[in-house]
Amino acid sequence: MNVYPVYLNKLHEKKTIIVGGNDEAERKVKELLEVEANITVISPVLTGDLRHLVEDGAFEWIPRWYNDNDLEGAFMVIVADFVNDINERVHREAENRGILVNVMDDIPHCTFTFGSMIRRGKLTISISSSGAAPTLAVRIREQFEEMFGREYEPFLEFMQRLRKPMANHYPDFHTRRELWYKLVDSDVIKLFREERYEEAAGLSSAILGSEVVSEVLSGNDYALS
Repeated sequence: MNVYPVYLNKLHEKKTIIVGGNDEAERKVKELLEVEANITVISPVLTGDLRHLVEDGAFEWIPRWYNDNDLEGAFMVIVADFVNDINERVHREAENRGILVNVMDDIPHCTFTFGSMIRRGKLTISISSSGAAPTLAVRIREQFEEMFGREYEPFLEFMQRLRKPMANHYPDFHTRRELWYKLVDSDVIKLFREERYEEAAGLSSAILGSEVVSEVLSGNDYALS
């Protein structure tokens, strides 16, 4: 199996259908809700957590098994649980409509697969062995989970907030790029990991300029933490 990795965005503008209400469906729903996806779940039963989420209005629930033509208007469909030939029927309809389809643990009925994923706020790392050794992908993910800790979430939030003042103070792209590399190659991430935020701000100011960092930290709606 040869795969090409992509990252999907604007899933709130598109319809994602999940067939099944088991633990695997719950995991996918929660992952997709993190990116504000527009989700419809088709299943006669739901896990307890999924019931709480649908009661809170997190997604639409159709309380029955999949019927033909349920995929009308969908962008992507994930089959987490099925009975009889539902996997084949969903795949056939998805193919006819040009919809992305993943049937879990059923590679012949997939047009895409999921990598073993790590999320640290805005940082997303996905590992795939192209189906050759899924357990290896899991082990690599576990190693990366230790390598890329929770400090990346506040660090990337800080980096995003720096983008506008950096563009204002350094209009030359090559200058900005050199400064960005100096920042990420410094000890600033280590300082975030150790929650030494004042020192992280000082180091960032030394590299990027105090005016740039002060512009980010002066707002009432944000603090390094």
